[in-house]
Amino acid sequence: MRKNELVYYFALDRKWMSTEQANLLLKNAEEEGLLVQENGVFSPNFDISGITIPVGFKPTSVIFEKKDPVQDLIRRIAQATKKEETEIVAEMNQLIKGGFDGNLLPEAASAIIAKRHNVPFEDKLEDLKASVKKNR
Repeated sequence: MRKNELVYYFALDRKWMSTEQANLLLKNAEEEGLLVQENGVFSPNFDISGITIPVGFKPTSVIFEKKDPVQDLIRRIAQATKKEETEIVAEMNQLIKGGFDGNLLPEAASAIIAKRHNVPFEDKLEDLKASVKKNR
């Protein structure tokens, strides 16, 4: 579907969100690789055959939240080590400031801390790299 058709559907037809939110949703979905745009037409970048939308479905505001790979990895490390997330963040900050004089990005620090605790993080590497490129 074209962008204006999707915005119309989300905002006016379904009344799920404002037109600004619908535009943001499309932008985020494209950045996350969920939608691809070719010649002004959006299409899903995943197999939709196994997806069922329940009757009366209405999306919540969670769909507007950006995923943070550093926070996801911190959460994973905390769960694996049975520590609080604040402890993991403190460990990262100590590494960044103490070990690298503030010259280490949080994305790299989170990967190092995961490695130290033998927590798998390889599946997050691409997202961490993309985060560095996007935020710097």
